[in-house]
Amino acid sequence: MRATAVRCRIRPMQPDDISMVLDIERQSFPSMWPRIAYQRELKNKMARYLVIYQPIEDDPAPEEPPDAAERGIGALVRRFLGGGPPSREPILGMVGLWCMMGEGHIVTIAVQKELRRQGIGEVLLVAVLEAAMEAGQEVVTLEYRVSNQAARALYEKYGFSQMGVRARYYSDNQEDAVLMTTPPLRSSLFRRLLARRIEEQRSRWGDGYPLAGGFARRLVRPNGEQGIAR
Repeated sequence: MRATAVRCRIRPMQPDDISMVLDIERQSFPSMWPRIAYQRELKNKMARYLVIYQPIEDDPAPEEPPDAAERGIGALVRRFLGGGPPSREPILGMVGLWCMMGEGHIVTIAVQKELRRQGIGEVLLVAVLEAAMEAGQEVVTLEYRVSNQAARALYEKYGFSQMGVRARYYSDNQEDAVLMTTPPLRSSLFRRLLARRIEEQRSRWGDGYPLAGGFARRLVRPNGEQGIAR
């Protein structure tokens, strides 16, 4: 899978993004959430919604804090929670997370149709896993259509494993939903896996990698040995 040539960044979703997010939903799902659902979700303190967007040419890159531990999606979430200017940038994809009693649940993830299979969805998955860890969640769960083998391959690549099936879950065609969960997010096994996947992403994207990569920096020692800070 090659990284997209489109320059992009990630930030929390804003109300002005909803129209573009709904366009991506139309391309991605048989049924859609109404606009009011997103308006409510953006006020939900237990939810985290992120978008990956193409910055306009005159939009300066956000300043990075000097401390590497403050880089990454957590810093971006904190930076933008206070609001920001109306969105002018094209939205390329989005992801949503609910945080419930220590269990993060990915409720949606989608990418513009013409930009799929270029690594954008995988970057969004990493971003939402980092957001779940920043929110103190113990595991992350999700469900996918049993026929969506590409989704299954991506989730298994990041340590998700099947924990059940919901029969006839999807109302449009009565297709089954497969339930998946990560290992404990704090476990050495998962953190090493995530750090390795982030480094693989960074090598593919090069200077265009849209995440600041603070999580990988905290897990990978200068000599390349992977370690866990206690």
